Amino acid sequence: MLIQEKITNWIIFGGRENADRNVIIFYPEKFSKEMVEKNHSKILEVIRIKLPNNINYEHREFLSGIMKLGIKREKFGDILVTNNGADIVSLVEVSKYLKEGLQDLTRFRKSNITIENINNIEKIENQFENLNIIISSMRLDNFVAELSRCSRTRAIEIIEEGRVFLNSINEFKASKKININDIITIRGKGKFVFYNIEKETRSGKLLINIKKYK
Repeated sequence: MLIQEKITNWIIFGGRENADRNVIIFYPEKFSKEMVEKNHSKILEVIRIKLPNNINYEHREFLSGIMKLGIKREKFGDILVTNNGADIVSLVEVSKYLKEGLQDLTRFRKSNITIENINNIEKIENQFENLNIIISSMRLDNFVAELSRCSRTRAIEIIEEGRVFLNSINEFKASKKININDIITIRGKGKFVFYNIEKETRSGKLLINIKKYK
C-alpha cells in the first residue's frame, strides 16, 4: 500500500518577481524558507550579454541563438531584453556552456558576455507591443497563422516542424485549444501572450488582443 505524503517544503523561483519561467525548489524540513532563498545563486545564474554600440536585438534573436546551441528550454528561464543586450536566467549546470556557446555565434561574437550572480539580475519589466488579430476559433493553428502572417496550411507545417512552443513546451498539435494568458512562442517570429478577447465580429469570428514581447 502506497502512502502519499503531502509535500509542503517548496518554493518557486525564477530570478525575479513575476518571472514567466520558474524552477521548483524542494527542501528538507530542517531547512527554513529563508535559508533556501539565500542560496538561490547555487541553482540559478545570469548570462549577461552586452551588445556593441548601435546594435539592438529583440527577444527572438536571443532565444533563437540559444536554441541553436541545442540547449533544452527547461535549462534556462526568462530572457530580459535591455537597452544594450539581455540578461538570461540559466541553471548553474549549463551557464558556462551557454556563455561559451553564445560567444561563438556570429551575432554575439563582438559582445561582452559574462556570468553574474542571480541576485544582480536587471530589475526591468517586460516590454510589449499590442497587436489585434482576428481568428475563427481558439485553435493553435489559427493563432500561428495570424501571428506568422501565413496560411493555416503553412501554420500547421510550422507546428509540425517543432517551431511552436505553448507556455514554453513544444506543442505539435495544431488543434490545441488556446486559453487567455497562454504564451505562444514561434521560432523566427517572436513570443506572444494571449491577453483577452476584444469582441465577436458580425461574422462570428473573434477579435483577439495579443501582447508581443519586445
